[in-house]
Formats: sequence, C-alpha cells, structure tokens
Amino acid sequence: MAKSHRVAKSRTPARKPARTAKKRVPADRRRVSSARTPAKSARPVPAAKPVKPPTRAAKPVPVVAAPAPPPAPPAPRKPTYHEAVAMYERGLQALQRRDFAASADALRTVIERYPDERELLERARLYLKVCERELEPKEPAPKTADEWVYAATVSLNQEDEANALLHLQRALAADARHDHAHYMMAVASARRNDINAALDHLRRAVALNPDNRSIARQDPELDSIRENPGFKAALDTPPAEGAAARPQQAVLRAVRPKPRR
Repeated sequence: MAKSHRVAKSRTPARKPARTAKKRVPADRRRVSSARTPAKSARPVPAAKPVKPPTRAAKPVPVVAAPAPPPAPPAPRKPTYHEAVAMYERGLQALQRRDFAASADALRTVIERYPDERELLERARLYLKVCERELEPKEPAPKTADEWVYAATVSLNQEDEANALLHLQRALAADARHDHAHYMMAVASARRNDINAALDHLRRAVALNPDNRSIARQDPELDSIRENPGFKAALDTPPAEGAAARPQQAVLRAVRPKPRR
C-alpha cells in the first residue's frame, strides 16, 4: 500500500501587517492651522481673599482670692469678767421671778462696777429699763362712775376725745343717772362735731340737775352748738323726777377741760 504523506502545518503564526505610520504634517501647515484658530480670551483670575486665622476668645484668667488672714486671737478676759457675768445672771434670774427691784439692783451693779465689759453693759441697760418701767407707780384703775368721769376729764384736758368717750361710757354704764357724765359727754361730742349726741346728752344733764343749765350758757366748750335751735330747747328741759345736785360736782367741774384756742 502506498503511504500517504500529510502536509504538516507550519506552527509559526502569521505575521500581522505592520502598522501604518501616521502621516506627518509639515511644519508650515501646522503653523497655518494654529494661526487660523483664534486664541481663547484669557479670563482674569480673581484674587484670592486673604483668609483670616480664626480668632480664639481669650480664656478668662481665674482670679484667685487672697487667703483670708487668720483670725486674731481673742483678747484675754479680765479677772473681773466672770464676776460681772455672775452678777448679770443674778439680775436675769430675779427678772424671771418678776422681782424687779432685786433685778434692777443687780443690773445697776454690773453697769457701775464693770464699765469695761461692753457686751454686758448694753444688755444690762436694756433689762434695767424694763425693771424701772415696771417699778413706776401706777394709778389705780377707776372703779366708780365718779372716778371714770374724772379720768375722762383728764383725757379731755390732753385733747384725747376718743379715750374720754370710753371713760364716760363706762361711767354711764355704772350710773345712767350721773348728770355730770352726761354733761361731759355733751362737751366731748361737741368737740367731735357730733351735734345730735351733744344736744341729747345736754338735755339729759339739765333734766337730772338744773344747775347744768346756767353752766351751759357760759361754757365756751359748747359754742359750736350754741346757735343750733336745739340748744335752747335743751336748756328749757324740765327737771326729771328725783333730780338733785351732786355735792362732788363742784370738785369735778374745777378740773373741767379748758376751752381750746
């Protein structure tokens, strides 16, 4: 048999076609083309703003307080200090017992013997005033109608009409037929321009004691109601049953308030 011969393919790859070189443009043409294309107008570049560095707030410097000076050592007590304190406490104990005389003596001793103890002197003087006020003689409180009328007369002399009215009201509560209490009520009411009350009490005073009629005609304390028609009618009031003059009226009227100028 005849042997067939195979044609062996070449393993070497086929060569690629060589790249074609770019055509070079002549220099003169390149210059012409660049000349034809107008150059772009250059825009002015804005100047950059100066950047300020960030300002930092200054931190407050802490104020350090100066250290307080050490307290001064207490002054040494005098040997008489304890004696003064003991006498002062004795006065306070007597004051708490309401023994004002003994308390005042002890407090006066502190003030006279220990004048250098200023802390005790101020308090001793304060409590001494309390003792002296309690030791002052006090007038006894009025108990009878005559005493209330006398107290009212004193108040009127001091131009204290409000307090005088209170005294006279108590006098009339103790004795409603006290003619001088009614008369003084007429005076106090006239001072306060209470004409109706003044005429009413004047009428009762004349009815209980006809002697008040002649006194009222000359009394300058009643000038404010003298021109009133009721004044003459009050003086013409007939005596009440059992009306009689009081013997103590002469003494009471002697301290009757003086007319105000």
